[in-house]
Amino acid sequence: MDTPTTPADVLVVDDAPSNLAILTETLRNEFAVRIATSGPEALRLVCDTPPDLILLDILMPEMDGYEVCRRLKADFSTRNIPIIFLTAKNEVSDETLGLALGAVDYITKPITVPIVQARVRAHVELKRRGDLLETLSMRDGLTGIPNRRRFDEYLDQTWRHAMRCNTTLSMIMADIDDFKAYNDAYGHMAGDECLRSVARALSDALRRPGDLVARFGGEEFAVVLENTDLRGALHLAEAMRSAVIDLDIGHEDSRAAEVVTVSLGAATLTPKAGMTPEALIGAADRMLYAAKQAGRNRVLGEMAL
Repeated sequence: MDTPTTPADVLVVDDAPSNLAILTETLRNEFAVRIATSGPEALRLVCDTPPDLILLDILMPEMDGYEVCRRLKADFSTRNIPIIFLTAKNEVSDETLGLALGAVDYITKPITVPIVQARVRAHVELKRRGDLLETLSMRDGLTGIPNRRRFDEYLDQTWRHAMRCNTTLSMIMADIDDFKAYNDAYGHMAGDECLRSVARALSDALRRPGDLVARFGGEEFAVVLENTDLRGALHLAEAMRSAVIDLDIGHEDSRAAEVVTVSLGAATLTPKAGMTPEALIGAADRMLYAAKQAGRNRVLGEMAL
């Protein structure tokens, strides 16, 4: 696996300016170093831009390092960031607690510069290798776009965020029209290439980095759109439908057109307590079914309850 050329982002959290100066000087030639002087400031920085690794002091006023670690490990979006405790607390019970909270390492002060450098380097490399393997496991082997596992994880993440922020969440379900007939007529190799082409077209239609299109199963695709109303979801769905037509893949046995087309169903809701993401999936799937029943190669949508 190739090591990324972009320097890893390391966040150093300590309330003592002298410690921050030493650690920054120790790491700045190899890593992009940011600093925080308190627990709350560290949480804000992590929320804005998650680092690759955190060096965290324990003894800080207002919020100690243990509590910072607890909060980061309790949050889905930050729980995989490696944390190294760097502290004057050198009792076995202190180290045991730190590791039990989810830290990957525990270094006692006064620090030894080569040791800090070596341990940060090792844990950053492990994190990056783990991220690469995770990315590969979240990709569909045929089309190269996110797979169902990644879709389920991302939908859960965006659902929770929309619930916290009281914002809308939209979904589009798309299905290739008469795909079985296409496979029967042109063969499975052509069918696989068709799936890859449609997946690329749907992905290329996305305009925001936070939107996600995934292979839901077979010839069906799902799109998750954060903070998007129904009008926006329908607009994107129509752009996706047009993009697939523009591929101009011949399909003589289609009941919708002379080329490969897709039907799409869109749904929008604002997640509330007591609701589950399945409500949004079900609503988008109903709209997809309605689009199929209405003649295929079209977009239908609704505001879900």
